[in-house]
Amino acid sequence: MAIDRSKTDLIKAKYEELTGTMSDPVVAADHEEYMKYSKELGAIEPQYRAILDYEACEKEIKDLLAILEGEAGSDDEMREFANAELAENKDKLEVLEKELLLLMAPGDPRDNRSVIIEIRGGAGGEESALFAADLYKMYRGYAAIKGYDVSIVDSSPTELGGFKEIIFSVEGNRAYSRFKFESGVHRVQRVPVTESGGRIHTSTATVAVLPEADPTDVVINPKDLRIDLFRSSGAGGQHINKTTSAIRITHIPTGLVVTCQDERSQIQNKAKAMAVLQSRLWAMARESDVNAENDARRSQVGTGDRSERIRTYNYHQGRVTDHRIGLTLYRLNDILAGDLDEIIDALTLAQAADDAVKKDEE
Repeated sequence: MAIDRSKTDLIKAKYEELTGTMSDPVVAADHEEYMKYSKELGAIEPQYRAILDYEACEKEIKDLLAILEGEAGSDDEMREFANAELAENKDKLEVLEKELLLLMAPGDPRDNRSVIIEIRGGAGGEESALFAADLYKMYRGYAAIKGYDVSIVDSSPTELGGFKEIIFSVEGNRAYSRFKFESGVHRVQRVPVTESGGRIHTSTATVAVLPEADPTDVVINPKDLRIDLFRSSGAGGQHINKTTSAIRITHIPTGLVVTCQDERSQIQNKAKAMAVLQSRLWAMARESDVNAENDARRSQVGTGDRSERIRTYNYHQGRVTDHRIGLTLYRLNDILAGDLDEIIDALTLAQAADDAVKKDEE
């Protein structure tokens, strides 16, 4: 995917136009108008700076080639220096090009949102539940790297430390843009801790990523809700046994049920449960009808069958393969620790390229 020069020229022209407008004394005197242009300028400044860096590196390469092709290129010492600088700048240009393409990739209006992530064990019994726990740890690690906050909404742990289901929120700027490609069936190939014969098994877990809805996105009639209180289950000490803090909210018109028992207070659990319910209802509202939403959800998370997958984690070979773009990395431990940027950047670029092709076809 090449850099679109016409687009970079437009961005530079827009940046210069905005800086000129903001230097106008009339605009500077109008706080509201000035802030509007300042916000617009701030939105494109990362792209503008990346374009300047990319073009500066291009010029450096051009100058070095001119040195090698000119009289100075006959000097052994100068030629060695220029070749070393050329190689370094070519590597730098590749990095800058990738960064610029990512910054210029068309965005989803929901990209700035925080997210609700739901992980459920699929095929494989207890091993799938353990894999669901591994995926949760991977996303928690990635969130820590990106500076996002993770908060569990609800979970169904197993005796061996896995999860039949875990629902959690990830809060932070542009969280959805970084997690949205994780939706689908994830497959693991490894020797389970429950397998005494040492045979490699294949298990799956499903992941669904929902952009978090704002209260204004979905208006929920309180009369449409049934709210049940109950005692939390699982680990938590004596406090859980003494208080009825867990919340179950049922949205009667759709039958959606959300449970939250992770927090110690009813108020906190209710707030979390409502956030999940709003996000689910908002996702449904974006489809033409409930059946279309169910179809979209099935296509997103699949059935959990072993043959369906977006990504495979093979422990024996130490590899991770994303089947959507044919990317294979032999850094399994790093990725499971949360080092997901290389995969997510590649998926973002692939999506941008696909969108560009579709636009050209229209």
